[in-house]
Amino acid sequence: MERQLGRPPRGVVEVAHRCPCGCPTVVRTEPRLPDGTPFPTTFYATCPRLTGAVSTLESEGLMREMTERLAVDEELAVAYAEAHEDYLRRRAELGEVPEIAGVSAGGMPTRVKCLHVLVAHALAVGPGVNPLGDEALAALPRWWEGGCCAAEDDGEDS
Repeated sequence: MERQLGRPPRGVVEVAHRCPCGCPTVVRTEPRLPDGTPFPTTFYATCPRLTGAVSTLESEGLMREMTERLAVDEELAVAYAEAHEDYLRRRAELGEVPEIAGVSAGGMPTRVKCLHVLVAHALAVGPGVNPLGDEALAALPRWWEGGCCAAEDDGEDS
C-alpha cells in the first residue's frame, strides 16, 4: 500500500478488495485518522491504475451525467440513498465521529462528486449496493491487466 500511495497508509483497518494480481485495490479506514482528523472516506482506493482510470471517467463528465440522472430517476435516487445508508452503517461499525455524523462520501445521497469513493465502495461491498459505483466500475477498462501496480518501478512514487 505504501508503494501504491507514495506515503505510509493511515488509519487502515483492512484490505477491503484486491486486484486479480493480489495487490490491494481498496482499503477500509478508521473514521478518525491517528492524528485525530475526522475521515469520512471509509473505503479508499489505493491502486494507482484504478484511480487513474476513474479519474479519466470523471474528466469525461460522468459525474455530471450521473447527478443529472439522480434528479429525474426516482428509482436510482432511492437506490443511491440506500447506498449512502450502507456506507454510514459500515463506517459506524468502526466507530462514531460526531463531526461527520450523517455525512458519507462521494456526494451521497444527492449528488456525485467523487467517483473514486463510489467505485471503492462498490468493490469493497460487492455489486448491487451502490448503483452508481457499479455503473462506474462497468465503464472502466481492465486496469489490472499488465501486472501488479505495486511491482512497477518507474522511478517515481505512485
